Amino acid sequence: MPQKMITIPDFSLSPRIDKTGIEERADRITKRSIKKETKVNGLKLVLNMIDLTTLEGKDTEGKVKQMCYKAAHLMDTYPELPTVAAVCVYPSMVAIAKKMVEGTGINVASVATAFPSGQSALKVKLADTRYAVSEGADEVDMVISRGKFLEGEYNFVFDEIAQVKEACGNARLKVILETGELITFDKVRRASDIAMYAGADFIKTSTGKIAPAATLPVTLVMLEAIRDFYYKTGKMIGMKPAGGISKSKLALHYLVMVNEILGEEWMNNHWFRFGASSLANDVLMQLMKEKTGVYQGKDYFAID
Repeated sequence: MPQKMITIPDFSLSPRIDKTGIEERADRITKRSIKKETKVNGLKLVLNMIDLTTLEGKDTEGKVKQMCYKAAHLMDTYPELPTVAAVCVYPSMVAIAKKMVEGTGINVASVATAFPSGQSALKVKLADTRYAVSEGADEVDMVISRGKFLEGEYNFVFDEIAQVKEACGNARLKVILETGELITFDKVRRASDIAMYAGADFIKTSTGKIAPAATLPVTLVMLEAIRDFYYKTGKMIGMKPAGGISKSKLALHYLVMVNEILGEEWMNNHWFRFGASSLANDVLMQLMKEKTGVYQGKDYFAID
């Protein structure tokens, strides 16, 4: 579908969301059963869509190196496995991560814009973004100014995202809505629209620091926003649910939903990601169970 001229809408007129309908549809998706070869292929796809992440004040060079090694060597005794999509770190750790994953095809993502609160001046957010990119970040995960959004300052949020996008240069921009603080599906939809029209390459649910984080109903609302944006503009936007996704079965439900709402074009790590580091080990355990018929204990897998 060719891209069309993009006209900026009145964001106060974003579609209202049928809460009951969204929740019922998301619940029906959890009733799906995926087995055998389809399950194995799905689990491998999930692995390849994960952004392994460490975003703690206590992060050290050694911890980041260990995570990057795991990203490229999920299980060397299972050579058919893919790598993860990316590793995600703070800007100060980007150069270390970049060196560690060199030649693997794994991207380096960096949070920026005063993550996770977003409570800083625009010039600081832009400097944060430019620093991350200068250190080698392939992707930047920014947070929107939720306070301004909740005050109805939609143009402020739009302009801020647009300026961060410009500061990204060639790096792809993921815009974190922090849906747990937006509360209603209507606001999630409006924030999704603002982010996409402002230039987001991805929209992302959460920082992982606020509960609730990613949920199937919230992700469904965001996927429908991406679908509608695509129909209007011809431009594909990526999706990243983050936080609270730790089990393989749930991850497979997300893939079912993506396929049903957006279609096969989105079923790859260029357009869909999981922000869920703990998910990787559960997927590995399930894959080994499918391969050997026996569950391995958690001690067989690296924590980071």
